[in-house]
This record gives sequence, structure tokens and C-alpha cells, in this order.
Amino acid sequence: MEYAIVDIETTGGNAAAGGSIIEIAIRVFDGETVIESFESLVKPAQQIPPHITSLTGIDEDMVQHSPAFSEIAKEVFSMLEGRIFVAHSVHFDYSFVKHHLESAAYSYKASRLCTIQLARVIKPGLASYSLGNMCGSLGIDIGNRHRAGGDVDATVQLFQKLLQCDTEGIVPAMLERDLTDQ
Repeated sequence: MEYAIVDIETTGGNAAAGGSIIEIAIRVFDGETVIESFESLVKPAQQIPPHITSLTGIDEDMVQHSPAFSEIAKEVFSMLEGRIFVAHSVHFDYSFVKHHLESAAYSYKASRLCTIQLARVIKPGLASYSLGNMCGSLGIDIGNRHRAGGDVDATVQLFQKLLQCDTEGIVPAMLERDLTDQ
């Protein structure tokens, strides 16, 4: 089983309401090792709001010569296709990626796993399930926080720890439930 672990940075809000991806990172993970990697800044369709620049450090100058999502859509689609989409707060990342792929004429649908939902079942009782707090409590270093590459690398380590701690078959059960919901 292969997982496409994804993190994006956006102009905020929601993809259907005009939000844009400004950075994307994907790590294809086979359950033990990252076997493929992709990362890119993305030129958005609108200005990056100041609060997003403050959070991520990504500004207009950084994305000025970056590809539009449509220019990287083929590579993104090929990395995601046939793999389980994993993210921390998966509905947010998945909705943006799906919307932008469909805007670039790629039909995309995938099984999804959320590391927040997994952790709530596999590691109950943590004070917080934010990526930063979870990684802190599990001894995972996050370099380059609030950037797609740094956050996705931390999510890979978090997901790997959750897989190792899943002695009760939670991951297959959540995948089965996701397929039923779809």
C-alpha cells in the first residue's frame, strides 16, 4: 500500500470560493520509506494576503516566477493517482488539491486518511492534536514550520509513528469507513 502524504499552503479560506494553493509538497510513502518526493511554490490566481505571508513567510516575490498550478497538475496527479491521500486535516488539503486538479482537467478521487483522526483513536488523551503540539509530544522535530515541505516531512514521521502504534487495525478500519462514505 502506498500513501501520498500531502501538505499545502494556501491564500486561505476555501478552494471553491477562489482560494489558491501557493505551495505544495508530496511525499510518496510505502509505510516505511519515502520513495518519491515533490515540492513547489505555486503562483496563485490572486494576491497573497498579509496574514498568510506573516504565517508562512511566502510573499509575492517568492511566487512571481513559480508555475501556476495548471503547469504542475500533471506531475501532482501522477504522484497522487492510485495512492491513499494522507494529510493533517485531510479535508482541507484534499478539497484544495481536488479542486485545482479538476480546474486543470484532471478527474481525481482518492481514499483519504487524516492524521488528526487517526491520532485521536490511536493516541487518545493528547492535550492538542495540532501538528506542532502532536509532534512536540511525540518527539518529532518540525523544521521550516508552516511551509509545505517542513510540515509534510513532520506529517510523514507522525504517520509512520501512528502506523507503528496501530495494533488494533485502526488504519484499515478508517480506510473502509472512508470508502463507505464516498
